[in-house]
Amino acid sequence: MNILDKIIADKAKEIELKKSLIPVSQLESSVLFERKCLSLAESLKNGSGIIAEHKRRSPSKSVINQDLNVQDVVYGYEKAGASGISVLTDGKYFGGSLEDLLYARASVNIPILRKEFMIDEYQVLEAKAYGADAILLIAAVLTEQQMTYLANSAKSLGMEVLLEVHNEEELKKSLEVNTDMIGVNNRNLKSFEVSIENSKKLSSLIPDQLVKVSESGISNTNTIAELKIFGYQGFLIGENFMKTSNPGQAAEKFITELKSIA
Repeated sequence: MNILDKIIADKAKEIELKKSLIPVSQLESSVLFERKCLSLAESLKNGSGIIAEHKRRSPSKSVINQDLNVQDVVYGYEKAGASGISVLTDGKYFGGSLEDLLYARASVNIPILRKEFMIDEYQVLEAKAYGADAILLIAAVLTEQQMTYLANSAKSLGMEVLLEVHNEEELKKSLEVNTDMIGVNNRNLKSFEVSIENSKKLSSLIPDQLVKVSESGISNTNTIAELKIFGYQGFLIGENFMKTSNPGQAAEKFITELKSIA
């Protein structure tokens, strides 16, 4: 069983438990459920293109940064000029929570992506109830039918969808899904090796009407300049900022440098 299978098995149990504790009606009566979502896709096209991530730890790197509170981090990201914010809500493997999403929403006025292993419509309702503007769907763990269902569910609530692929096969099964953005993950989920060549290789296969997002392994502005040539408008960066003592400051330095080479 690889790490992804393990995460999904644990996630299924977690969702069943949550459903027994918090009924859908409770999620739907949340104050944020009626909130109009911000467009992450538009924000990426018209701003720095950076989706800055709040991430405490990961299975590949263990602890990245457990010392900072989410409000300070995301506020710093917004101030730095990020186009959007990604908040990891998985607890067991990434040290995140839905509360992080809630605190982030209360702290910034830019689009927020709920970064989670989405396998059930219940999680889509949670995302809306806790203030997300967009959800992540990972093609590696979903069938085309599941992706279609979850994407339609998100869109019906006014949220956008970032669909993540790792290879050509996953991309092909994603093209019929009602998504706004296609994210190419440069990390091989089996070996955890990272190569931005993956984004370059898949770029021409992504339809032009979708915003192209490159994820993982982006640590310098030259990489972004390179990826822009291949049509990428979004760049998900987490570890590079989170491993510092002041992620907001690190993001500001990065985005300022990016503007100077644009």
